[in-house]
Amino acid sequence: MIHYKTPQEIEILKESSLLVGKTLAELAKLIKPGVTTLFLDKVAEEFIRDHGAVPGFLGYGGFPNTLCISLNDEVVHGIPSKREIREGDLVSIDCGTIMNGFYGDSAYSFSLVGMTPEVQNLVKVTKESLYIGIEAARKGNRIGDIGFSIQQYVESFGYGVVRELVGHGLGRNLHEKPEVPNYGRRGRGNKLKEGMILAIEPMITLGSEKIVQDDDHWTIRTKDHLPAAHFEHDIAITGSGTEILSSFAGIESEIKKNSYLLNF
Repeated sequence: MIHYKTPQEIEILKESSLLVGKTLAELAKLIKPGVTTLFLDKVAEEFIRDHGAVPGFLGYGGFPNTLCISLNDEVVHGIPSKREIREGDLVSIDCGTIMNGFYGDSAYSFSLVGMTPEVQNLVKVTKESLYIGIEAARKGNRIGDIGFSIQQYVESFGYGVVRELVGHGLGRNLHEKPEVPNYGRRGRGNKLKEGMILAIEPMITLGSEKIVQDDDHWTIRTKDHLPAAHFEHDIAITGSGTEILSSFAGIESEIKKNSYLLNF
């Protein structure tokens, strides 16, 4: 069952989504070689709580941390640890918040100086595919139109689209109906209607789309161990169009100031 949101509920949810962006921007100041993913996790938890919210992922399904931090060939759900970030790494950070009863959920892939041009292009194309998917998420279109647009774009570069992991509805629950695959056929799936909130999140691989799960029962990585990138925005289907509720503006402002991160 799809839960349609009122304009008032969308505004409340937007506050939570924007806090995720602010949290990721705070982390963008700190990412550099030698920093542990667990340090970033602790900073994020404190920042979220200091802003009147609680971490959306902490304890969700038993997940042990505030952030999912996935490096290089890890697609999603990486568990923060004492592992240090290194020069040239691809660092995908997924963050969730709960504020006033509604979730925010957004992800960004950070590129460290020293990253190969091949992987830089994967990150660039994955982010572009997110906005291409959002462009297709218009009232009257269908879920399949979103996935088709993303798939067609990234596969034109020879990249893989993960099949087992998809975007989703969002609201008082982190994962609501409908599912939003990053692949699909035009004109198929649920019709997009006013009041729908979707978390669109391309998970794109440099090689095969096949994935495996680590023994920790959380971390998902590519089967061929080639890198994967991940970006995510929350959007609302409204009477006047499609609104992006989350924001990358603060994140990208901080990336420009951080000499350890690539800006493209």
